[in-house]
Amino acid sequence: MNSKHLLAAVAALTAAGGAIAAGADLGQTAKQATNWTAIVMFAIFVLATLWITKWAASKTKSAADFYTAGGGITGFQNGLAIAGDYMSAASFLGISGLVFANGFDGLIFSIGWLVGWPVITFLMAERLRNLGKFTFADVASYRFAQMPVRTFAAISTLVVVAFYMIAQMVGAGQLIKVLFGMEYIYAEILVGTIMMMYVLFGGMTATTWVQIIKACMLLGGATFMALAVLFQFGFSPEALFTKAVEVHSKHDAIMAPGALIKDPISAISVGMALMFGTAGLPHILMRFFTVPNAKEARKSVAWATTWIGYFYILTFIIGFGAITNLIGDPSAYYVDGEIAKGLRGGGNMAAVHLSQAVGGNLFLGFISAVAFATILAVVAGLTLSGASAVSHDLYASVFKHGQVTSDAELRVSKITTVCLGILAVVLGIAFEKENVAYMVMLAFVIACSGNFPVLFMSVLWRNCTTRGVVVGGTVGLILAVVLTIGSASVWEAVMKNPKGSAWFPYNSAAIFSMSAAFFTIWLVSILDNSAQAQKERALFPAQQLRSETGLGAAGASGH
Repeated sequence: MNSKHLLAAVAALTAAGGAIAAGADLGQTAKQATNWTAIVMFAIFVLATLWITKWAASKTKSAADFYTAGGGITGFQNGLAIAGDYMSAASFLGISGLVFANGFDGLIFSIGWLVGWPVITFLMAERLRNLGKFTFADVASYRFAQMPVRTFAAISTLVVVAFYMIAQMVGAGQLIKVLFGMEYIYAEILVGTIMMMYVLFGGMTATTWVQIIKACMLLGGATFMALAVLFQFGFSPEALFTKAVEVHSKHDAIMAPGALIKDPISAISVGMALMFGTAGLPHILMRFFTVPNAKEARKSVAWATTWIGYFYILTFIIGFGAITNLIGDPSAYYVDGEIAKGLRGGGNMAAVHLSQAVGGNLFLGFISAVAFATILAVVAGLTLSGASAVSHDLYASVFKHGQVTSDAELRVSKITTVCLGILAVVLGIAFEKENVAYMVMLAFVIACSGNFPVLFMSVLWRNCTTRGVVVGGTVGLILAVVLTIGSASVWEAVMKNPKGSAWFPYNSAAIFSMSAAFFTIWLVSILDNSAQAQKERALFPAQQLRSETGLGAAGASGH
């Protein structure tokens, strides 16, 4: 992602609600001198993960293996992989960057994302595992007409994936440009190529293990960094915060809320996008089909929540550590040694600069490699969910009406993966100069406005019908896109219209688009008295029985 100034970057991230979950806004980046330590560490990681891919390829024999690792991943492993998927470079770089710039208020994002997990735990995880096979469309269309519901689900999935992917690709390109001294276009091609190798050959098994390794490395690196910061203050958080208040330009204001989101409607809306958007992200939902049963699905959420919660506490300490360490030495970390010009590489490079401050060049190399690997793994997960939407939902279920072999479905999936990989590289290059934070916000708002209401109502409400789901989901999807474009963060900041000309007054549309989606699903379903609707209502008890007990659910394949 790319913005001209630190403050602009922070404002865009804030406005973007869910932006940080997907890719770091790395500021106006400049190509740096080649960092050989970082390159060596990165090369070691890539070679290790490619070996994992080779191992996974020997286990990937069917479509079930490709999409869901044959359902053979344990709850603990899946929990780590989900955490790895969710703790993106942006959570690491973005939240610590926000805390660095705004202090205490940066914590709102950590809490928002964390609160989303109990929603999934109690409402969704078990039911998803029992009802689904490969994708969230399997769950949404369980008792409904296959063609319209799957078509909608596939389109909604691909829109979310596209916006997420652009952010990740631009983030990766900029990170490489700053740290490795590589040209942006080559960085993009490198990311795209390695990601396609993961997905093409190893499928979900390779992607899961890459996520697990990356999660362990990220947790280890962030723990070391936080402990190194606390060590400077005799392990006293109070002393750390006191020093931060003393050296920060805003002084006491950094410990007070309200710096980022000022009006209550935007606050509620951002909160809704963060909480419920998580439960509608296709690459997160897909992970619940990789475990053998519902018990393991619940366990995986409990582990994921634990790791993510721990990680977000670390980012908070890292953000304040960056204030105390970097401001004291402007010549080393700021553009031309002037604080007013902002950090080298932009506001979200605070954690990267801190890694150098506490661990020298070697630790900087490690953190750089981990941040890059993080983006790589998330893009692989996104590509997999996009490929499954095309091959499983559209090709196998809509066009072929389920009359398709596992091999043919797998072939279409791999062709889609290559197409998505090329598209990701092209979009990453095209949007190099754009601030793409709004795209990620759009991804979160779409996920909570299009996917989540459809999922929630189809699984938990007896009177829900095909017509209600498709019309309601479409209303949520379109409204999320239109209102986001009309907000100041896009209309003014991205489309360069005059200040004050934005026709939608709030930064996040989730409160309006999600409410409209739920209301439309309810209204259309209630008014639908067709024979098909009666049949769908009659099928609800069977769906409820399977979702709660797992009777008839897909089993794990033997490896």
